[in-house]
Amino acid sequence: MHARVAVTATAIAFFGIGIAILPTPHAGADGSDRLVVVAHRGASGYAPENTLAAIDRAAAMGFGWVENDVQRTKDGRLVVIHDATLDRTTDVKKLFPHRAPWRVKDFTAKEIARLDAGSWYDHRYAGVRVPTLKQYMERLSHNHQSLILEIKNPELYPGIERQTLALLDKEGWLDSGHLRNRLIVQSFSAASVRTVHDLRPAISTAYLGTPPVSELQAYSRFADQINGEYTKLSLGYVSAVHALKGPHDKPMRVFAWTVNKADEARRVDDFGVDGVITNVPDVVRRAVTAN
Repeated sequence: MHARVAVTATAIAFFGIGIAILPTPHAGADGSDRLVVVAHRGASGYAPENTLAAIDRAAAMGFGWVENDVQRTKDGRLVVIHDATLDRTTDVKKLFPHRAPWRVKDFTAKEIARLDAGSWYDHRYAGVRVPTLKQYMERLSHNHQSLILEIKNPELYPGIERQTLALLDKEGWLDSGHLRNRLIVQSFSAASVRTVHDLRPAISTAYLGTPPVSELQAYSRFADQINGEYTKLSLGYVSAVHALKGPHDKPMRVFAWTVNKADEARRVDDFGVDGVITNVPDVVRRAVTAN
């Protein structure tokens, strides 16, 4: 057993309570006290990414944490999709052949709702749609799942942070229970993460990337986590992040992405990361359980 796991077990025994009821977003998605396993864009190794089918598949596999990407349509609706353009994961070229480069921000929500977002992945998912963020949050609530929400390409969508938080609030996701252990907001944009923190300081936030160790102190003022690409993490880097306290006066955390192989999962687990974001959460769970 890793030393950090032994310490956790000792602490649990001391307080006489189970890890599953600790007020933290870092309990394992499978009930483990080892680390959080997050289904990347839903269980995207088994269903089309960022769709309701993908989060349903994650739920069926027993994973409570999922990750998604949020962007905005031409008429101001928030939708869940990764790319700035629609052509990779939908049939937009077929329905709108003369609308290149098929950017999300150039299509209305009604137009995007017509697109097939499943056939590109597998014909069995033909007819699956790009969900609005509202639809997505409703399904998460129904499934009792938790979310790492990525604000994607914020430079394309001025004010998207405030709009996203308003929708989350309306859907009941900014109450104390959700803020305590069911929601993390992240972005590759430090400015966007800082904006989210300034607007709603109680929200747990994460910066996507691996800033130099010399700059981590500055990030700790507005980010609770550093979520880094697994190839850029090391034992020393993870330890440097853990040595700092974030804006909620708790040790900063590290999540590794996108980890899809057992040996990669064991490697970052040995670094002491707090979470793993993966397309194949079952593969990661098996690997770290045996580690």
